[in-house]
Amino acid sequence: MYADYYGFSDMPFRLTPDGRFFFASGEHSRALSHLVFGLAHQEGFVIVTGEVGAGKTMLLERLWERLDRASYLVARVDTAQVPADDLLRLAASGFGVAPAKDKAALLRGVVEALRAGRAAGRRCLLVVDEVQALDLAALEELRMLSNFTEGGRSLLQAVLLGQPQFRLMLARPELDQLRQRVLASYHLGPLSAEETRSYVEHRLRAVGWQDRPHWEESAFGLVHKYTGGIPRRINRLCGRVLLHGAFERSDAISAAMVQVTAGELEQDLAAPPNAEPAPAPDQVAALLPRIEALERTVARRERVFVRLFDLLADGGGGR
Repeated sequence: MYADYYGFSDMPFRLTPDGRFFFASGEHSRALSHLVFGLAHQEGFVIVTGEVGAGKTMLLERLWERLDRASYLVARVDTAQVPADDLLRLAASGFGVAPAKDKAALLRGVVEALRAGRAAGRRCLLVVDEVQALDLAALEELRMLSNFTEGGRSLLQAVLLGQPQFRLMLARPELDQLRQRVLASYHLGPLSAEETRSYVEHRLRAVGWQDRPHWEESAFGLVHKYTGGIPRRINRLCGRVLLHGAFERSDAISAAMVQVTAGELEQDLAAPPNAEPAPAPDQVAALLPRIEALERTVARRERVFVRLFDLLADGGGGR
């Protein structure tokens, strides 16, 4: 709606990553340099971490634009909350390997696919997103995949994307061998207040913005305050602010509009006034025996009621 009102060619603040809107902030430029540097070595692991919505996926989309995609064979695993064997199956499927009955056969298929890719002059790259959700066994599986070599050269390189807690996982003694194979690593931080303004204007200009609506200076400061400089949060807030402006048929975005919209967004996600907090998993587990006992009691009572109903329907005890 607001795109039509303001004459934009597209929605400038979509939440899904779109390479057209890539903004080369200082953080994103340095992260991209680390990715390019790591990939140049053609082995080991390249790691990028950052908060949810910091722009890790957008960074990857930008990287693809800079690479000669025809020279790469890429397998991408976007759902990383899987056990080790399933991670291996997903990676194998990404490289075009047919399902196999046992792990040994699946590994042979992966090696053959990697060798075929190398023989065709293509570099094999495995990209795993949300890597912080993997358990230690799955991470060890990734390390084992990186062991495949031919002629003294690695057959596979991996790019790992994850949230900040992955760095804590990586520091564990059990992952020392994986840590030694990390060629480049970067933590993607938030945008500064100045970069936040440039980011908003960059995305607006990408869809034909010519200062309509005009943004008050103080509005940009509040956008940074309420989003912490995280791109996805900026997109969410600014999209709603523009919708607010279109509803009000306003040609200016004020600080008051940003403040009101930020309050509405916070309220949208707030729990109902008298909502009970969700029980922790261990609390649920502790209650399971009592729940099961209650279910058995209810089932027994249902059987009694059914028997009584049958007796009454039969005339009060004829059998």
